[in-house]
Amino acid sequence: MNASEHGFNPAFNMASIKQAFNEAVERVRMPAPTRLRDLIRQIRAARTAAEERTVVNKECAYIRSTFREEDSVWRCRNIAKLLYIHMLGYPAHFGQLECLKLIASPRFTDKRIGYLGAMLLLDERQDVHLLITNCLKTDLNSSTQFVIGLALCTLGAIASPEMARDLASEVERLMKSPNAYIRKKAALCAFRIIRRVPELMEMFLPATRSLITEKNHGVLITGVTLITEMCENSIDTLNHFKKIVPNLVRILKNLILAGYSPEHDVSGVSDPFLQVKILRLLRILGRNDVDASEAMNDILAQVATNTETSKNVGNTILYETVLSIMDIKSESGLRVLAVNILGRFLLNNDKNIRYVALNTLLKTVYVDTSAVQRHRSTILECLKDPDVSIRRRAMELSFALVNSSNIRNMMKELLLFLERADPEFKAQCSSNIVMSAERFAPNKRWHLETLFKVLVAAGNYVRDDVVACTIQLISETQSQQGYAVSALWRALEKDTSDKQPLAQVATWCIGEYGDLLLYGPPLEDADAPINLTEDEVIDVYQRLLWSPQNTIVTKQYTLLSLTKLSTRFQKGNEKIRQIIDTFGSNLHIELQQRGIEFSQLFRKYDHLRPALLERMPPMETARPQANGIIGMVNGEPEQEDEKSAVLETSVTPSDSSALLDLLGSTDVGMTMSTVTTKNAPPPSTSVNNNDLLDLLGSLDMNTGASPLVLPQQSQLTTQIFNPTSTTNFLVDGLLNSSAQIETSSMIVLDKSGLKITFKMERPPDITDLLIINMTAHNSTNSALSEFLFQAAVPRTFQLQMLPPSSTVIPPSGEVTQVIRVTNINNVPLRMRLRISYTGSAGPILEQTEVNNFPSLVSQ
Repeated sequence: MNASEHGFNPAFNMASIKQAFNEAVERVRMPAPTRLRDLIRQIRAARTAAEERTVVNKECAYIRSTFREEDSVWRCRNIAKLLYIHMLGYPAHFGQLECLKLIASPRFTDKRIGYLGAMLLLDERQDVHLLITNCLKTDLNSSTQFVIGLALCTLGAIASPEMARDLASEVERLMKSPNAYIRKKAALCAFRIIRRVPELMEMFLPATRSLITEKNHGVLITGVTLITEMCENSIDTLNHFKKIVPNLVRILKNLILAGYSPEHDVSGVSDPFLQVKILRLLRILGRNDVDASEAMNDILAQVATNTETSKNVGNTILYETVLSIMDIKSESGLRVLAVNILGRFLLNNDKNIRYVALNTLLKTVYVDTSAVQRHRSTILECLKDPDVSIRRRAMELSFALVNSSNIRNMMKELLLFLERADPEFKAQCSSNIVMSAERFAPNKRWHLETLFKVLVAAGNYVRDDVVACTIQLISETQSQQGYAVSALWRALEKDTSDKQPLAQVATWCIGEYGDLLLYGPPLEDADAPINLTEDEVIDVYQRLLWSPQNTIVTKQYTLLSLTKLSTRFQKGNEKIRQIIDTFGSNLHIELQQRGIEFSQLFRKYDHLRPALLERMPPMETARPQANGIIGMVNGEPEQEDEKSAVLETSVTPSDSSALLDLLGSTDVGMTMSTVTTKNAPPPSTSVNNNDLLDLLGSLDMNTGASPLVLPQQSQLTTQIFNPTSTTNFLVDGLLNSSAQIETSSMIVLDKSGLKITFKMERPPDITDLLIINMTAHNSTNSALSEFLFQAAVPRTFQLQMLPPSSTVIPPSGEVTQVIRVTNINNVPLRMRLRISYTGSAGPILEQTEVNNFPSLVSQ
């Protein structure tokens, strides 16, 4: 028997002895470099940035010199130090080739540092990136599992499309390896490759199916992650994997019912990471699929009722369960259970959990309003939370809960919140209170009282649209004008320097109805009668005009109001004229012009003054520009005489007179949406006036056009809680409606791979309402980002757009949005559309007009 049969190879052992001898000689000949831990200590000991740069530059110079001398003994240590220097933000590109030399080394310690350096220092823009492909292919065929794992991790991190295509077959082969460690790493690498090159997905399908039957939790969780990515990228793959729903349900059930397993237990919960991944995949598979949803209803109920909530681990699983319940076609009782879980989250001491609950309820409220209403008192308590983010979400959710039955109690709480709210909340909160009052006010008197309280509580933070809305309401409510002028006079007597909008409304009202203040009949329900003289009113006006704290706009209101009082009062015109004459030389050109022109009404055109300054007729409705919170009817059908609200994100008035004339009112400016999302905000979209005029240009010009609606964008990228269906499955078991809904569909745009389809529905219980379900389908191979759908209709219609399901349309994916059109006069519907998005060729803008709506629309 020779020596080789005992595992002894003379040639190999001699080579190893020789290499070890040479390395020992090199270590003796060359001094050992600084160790990594010593370099870290030196850098941390630096007192200034200059000292730190000196230490780093000195070490980089030394590392460069060793690279030039081809020092192979200490290469690993030098690369490790260079990577630390790279993490501090200093340039380290000169170590790229040395990383490749370490990767080619037969020693695992060298390979480990080499692959780490490649992942940190290389990307597909570097030429060196091309040289690593052969090294990766060699190591993917290694006999050592850890070397294969290093190669798979590196391939997943830095793979270019070309490298992914070259090595995808190797990864697919390793997914079938008998070694669980290698299968896990290969599945994660396949996940990264599919993200980079989606067309390689089909290659991995057979190997991916086998991962679901794994017993090893590490391999199973990577398999679920891989399937989730495939289903999100391809509808065909999604339909292919729907058959595995029973398998996923069985795995999840085993996790719930399994006993204690020290290997997978986290705070008393069996493998919560795998549970969360499975719940997320179930949500994707069950969306818009009745059969799949039915198969997972029971297991979702078990998870919701059996999960421990004392630890964050259990709360995480419950949160994913709630998202899944609300996104699939689940039973109504299960939805109520999900909302109750969120209600329990609101009572949690952890403010992060409370914030997540409020954020989720804000999406849920439009799906099951009655279930959320049960937790109204808890939500209102969150308005007092010390955390500003929780207060903001609680405020938005509170407005979404307002309806005609709770308007008085809700407004009482929200007005208290407005009084003590931070300045950043006051503008948004005041506009939403005004919007809610306009929609659900029980009577005009209560409506006016609420608006006056808003003007007092919000002070100078009230938006201009609230001023216009209040003036309009006073103008059209003749029976309450005496009360309004009296209440506003009491407010005006006090210091209004921090309440400029209140002063503007008060002076306008007193200027129009000042005779009711002094000579009108006493109010029946007045606390105390107002005994005033004309001189007392003029003195207050003089104080307002001379006060430096008042703005120019307030002084303009006051000056015009004082001029009108000259025709409302029985005497005192001379004192009014003297005050107005003083503004003929005012430094502000606008006030000076008004002073000169109004002075002429007391002299040259005195005979025209009574006619010019008579009371204004009732104004047309000026809609408050809310931020999109009060955009729906909160689960209640709109009354025919109610005014529909327009969903908008934030408002920026336009100064274009032509545009205001086109839209039919000079009181309400055009509003533009500036979209903000929580995770990753899409860029704000601005549309100039010329584009808007083009969009509305050829619609019914005789009657004007209703404002262009820019929908509020959803913060989540999934279709969670997207109310795109008007069928009764959302409240199945609660309403049990059997009425048939008329439907019809049409294609409005099919161009450049983007197909826009309208599906029209006419609810039988609201005859003048048309619901259009817009679907945008992307048939290209690249995602369409920054998708924005805009619509305009003639003024004879009322248009409301709900938030879209997403602003990004994946390849072969869809985005949906609901449009509600109220056809008041039952005339043929015309609609001008603008669709903008960014594709592979850059930004694209499409415009079209839809005039051929089916007969269903005009019935």
